[in-house]
Amino acid sequence: MIFYDTPNPAPNPRRVRIFAAEKGIDLPSETISIVAGEHKVPAYLAINPRGQTPALKLDDGTVLTESVAICRYLEALHPGTPLFGTTPAEIGAIEMWIRRIELMVMEPIGKIWVHTHPFTARLPIQRFPEYGESNRARALDGFAMCDAALGSSPWLAGDAFSMADILLLTTVDFAAFIGIPLPEDLAHLRAWHDRVLARSSAKA
Repeated sequence: MIFYDTPNPAPNPRRVRIFAAEKGIDLPSETISIVAGEHKVPAYLAINPRGQTPALKLDDGTVLTESVAICRYLEALHPGTPLFGTTPAEIGAIEMWIRRIELMVMEPIGKIWVHTHPFTARLPIQRFPEYGESNRARALDGFAMCDAALGSSPWLAGDAFSMADILLLTTVDFAAFIGIPLPEDLAHLRAWHDRVLARSSAKA
């Protein structure tokens, strides 16, 4: 098994690293540098034709892509310390928050990144800076949604740290990297962020 990784600030590979750290899984890894364009060379495109990280190549040659899918595979292999829930209610709540983070927080942040950040200006893509900037309010609304949920529970999907918290952490930290820090008035979300950063897995 080989995990094709990319260093911070790339948020999606970091999700898998944090997940593996929480589970105590040792993932043999190969670093793919996006800055150097290694994700677009033929050797890597043969592994993931979409030219994105992360990817997980299994011993039989099967390749899994998409961070949550990789983590679900690892959870099935290593069910101890479950991060996708165990009861129907937990599983449903975690899945709900995974979808919310992906669609209501990370998606607008991704559009701001693609259309406004200096790094992406050098990429061969058409950019619409005004459209990108228009997504800032959506991202802040997403943060406010999470802040409200964290007012009644210590972790995003309830009483236990879960995959939903991993997604939110990597999203929040990536947002800060591209110039969207957590608003000062979101006290619950900021306190949650401090709690997550105190976990050793956050350093992954």
